[in-house]
Amino acid sequence: MKPTSPLAALEHRNFRLLWVGQLVSFSGSMAQMAAILWHVSLLVEPSKKGLALGLVGLVRVIPIIGLGVFSGVVADAHDRRRVMLLTQAGMGAVAAVLAFLTFHGLSVVWPIYLLAGLGSAIGIFDGPARHAFVPTLVPRERLPNAISLMTIMFQIASVAGPSIAGVIIATLGVGWVYLVNAASFLVVIGALLLMRDVPVQEAAGRGDVSLRSALEGLRFVFRAPMIRSTMLLDFFATFFSSATALLPIFAQDILHVGARGYGWLYAAPSAGAVLAGIVMVRLVDRVDRRGVVLLQAVAVYGVATAVFGFSRSFWLTFLCLAVTGAADTVSMVLRNVIRQLGTPDHLRGRMTGVNMVFFMGGPQLGEMEAGLVANAFGAPFSVVSGGLGCLVATAWVAASTPMLRAYRREEGAAK
Repeated sequence: MKPTSPLAALEHRNFRLLWVGQLVSFSGSMAQMAAILWHVSLLVEPSKKGLALGLVGLVRVIPIIGLGVFSGVVADAHDRRRVMLLTQAGMGAVAAVLAFLTFHGLSVVWPIYLLAGLGSAIGIFDGPARHAFVPTLVPRERLPNAISLMTIMFQIASVAGPSIAGVIIATLGVGWVYLVNAASFLVVIGALLLMRDVPVQEAAGRGDVSLRSALEGLRFVFRAPMIRSTMLLDFFATFFSSATALLPIFAQDILHVGARGYGWLYAAPSAGAVLAGIVMVRLVDRVDRRGVVLLQAVAVYGVATAVFGFSRSFWLTFLCLAVTGAADTVSMVLRNVIRQLGTPDHLRGRMTGVNMVFFMGGPQLGEMEAGLVANAFGAPFSVVSGGLGCLVATAWVAASTPMLRAYRREEGAAK
């Protein structure tokens, strides 16, 4: 049965609560991510901006690499709603500490790095629990619709968060962004507590949190060509094309648009993503050649990134960033549909944990790479070369995985 409307999954109360709660929480988190980069750029010498901004990605990726696989094991072995309650509370506490330190005159950068890393370590346990939780809240035939709606929710938050951050930074100061984010976690905690009759996976409370369980998840991922290839595509594309960390340099030194302009540029990818998400909510069930469309979307992502690197116009830069967001959303929806439909429920947490290493590790390591290249050759060169690297990586995955090029809608439906 196909969804009767583009909002079909929202007819289910528990999913609706999660969607609304996460919209508020993610808006606060995206505001904080933008604020951290801006804050770091203000606390370091101009000659060290590129490296300092790249280090934000490095401190975030270390816990992702170290804990990513085990976070999926926790999501499969314990009640996923309880895991989310703990992680949301933990991330809220990190935001509150950032606000406290900033209001008391933070003048060095290392506490920001430390707390950014701690927030990433907590968040890596939230992602697998959340992604594995969603399929239990809606019928299987409505899962593609639910995934599309979760994607568009994330992108709406990614527009609202940085835009709000730019205004708050310019008017009240960066500390207030951290405080607003701390409060936003209370909304999703409330949504989780209000849910009724939530299904609990069979292994919850008695699963095996061990290296053996983690390796079982790794074996599943790397023996499933479709899932493995989508993760590799995601990692290499985002590694080469992660230019978000350099946006303060473009806003301050190249485009000269200040904090408000920075907020709009940071939100631009998500503005395009929202439009693409609206389209995908309606069309995801109609896309037949899903593998080909996925590869094309990633290629567009790389081209738009390269053009952004050449741009010296605010509006051309905004447009290019919006195109990257639109292309990434198309890619993200199709990747998630392929993975969720191809993974048994008892392995969903572990599959998502492995995916988090690729999905989050690629951009964070990419930010470090972008910062190092920018420090040596300048921010524009870093962005242009990253876009070209994304195209090369996409061509390699396409050439080495014929099954991905041939993947069609009927294959996912048959799982």
